[in-house]
Amino acid sequence: MADEPNGTPAAAAGGEKPGVITRAMLKRKRKEKARAKKGPSSPAIVQYADPITVPVHNRAGQQVGTVTVDPKDYGGKISKQLMHDAVLMYRANQRAGTHSTLRRGEVAGSTKKLFRQKGTGNARAGTKRTNKRRGGGTAKGPKPRDYSYSMPKKAVRAATRMAILSKFIDNEAVVVEDLALPAPKTKEVAAVLRAIKVGTQATEAGEKPVTLADQTVLIGTEALDPVVHRSARNIEGVKVLPVGEFNCYRVLRHKRLLLTRAAFEYLKDPAAARERLAAAAGPKPEEKPIVRRGRAGRIQKRKAALAAAKAGEAATK
Repeated sequence: MADEPNGTPAAAAGGEKPGVITRAMLKRKRKEKARAKKGPSSPAIVQYADPITVPVHNRAGQQVGTVTVDPKDYGGKISKQLMHDAVLMYRANQRAGTHSTLRRGEVAGSTKKLFRQKGTGNARAGTKRTNKRRGGGTAKGPKPRDYSYSMPKKAVRAATRMAILSKFIDNEAVVVEDLALPAPKTKEVAAVLRAIKVGTQATEAGEKPVTLADQTVLIGTEALDPVVHRSARNIEGVKVLPVGEFNCYRVLRHKRLLLTRAAFEYLKDPAAARERLAAAAGPKPEEKPIVRRGRAGRIQKRKAALAAAKAGEAATK
């Protein structure tokens, strides 16, 4: 290292003196150590192209076949950051925001000065409603507010597809042949959950099979099924939803995803499934016109008369 003309050593690169440890150097070393301990960072978006095999069980818990999942049907990629953002949005939208504290102008008590300014030997004091005193108001405390916000629709839908795809990739999804019940019966749904085995667990007595009844489960049906819903709503950790109402938060909150075969086909091609359900439901009954009263009723009658007059003129032409 070359010396300066006055005999002092030249400054090191970056403006740091040799032999002197600065805060910036310590901060940089801490970051490097944390980065080395954490290891290489995972990519922000992971692509999946290989088909996934999902087992199909009957209601007795026996595997009767498999179905193949094409990741392209669900976007073919997973972004943890997008799913994280969607979960934060859903949880924020569930907040009531009704918290409220009393400020110094809202608590009970007088604003009179406690004692005179001088001559008492005490520290000077003003109102007893100040936040410094017991029973006083809260300084900058929370007030009722709205925590809800929204994300772009395409981002929300993409996050839902990613959440479902992650369940298939992590082998946390199971397909069952059918869950149709003649009447609401919690015992039958509980028996299906106990019959389907999803793994084993090591215990002191040995290997113990793990069933769906031991974990939280989201049951997906093709459409709203009141019988299945009433049969499973009393089981702890179990939620029943039509697959058309899935969202990222609801899918990720439960450990396992149980789909009926019809619900699985719905997820593969939602548009065709909606058309099939609409055809099965038949034509919608005609809605009765709403008869309004007062000023709104007079406006409604005037519009109906004008429409009838225009229709008559068109018929005469």
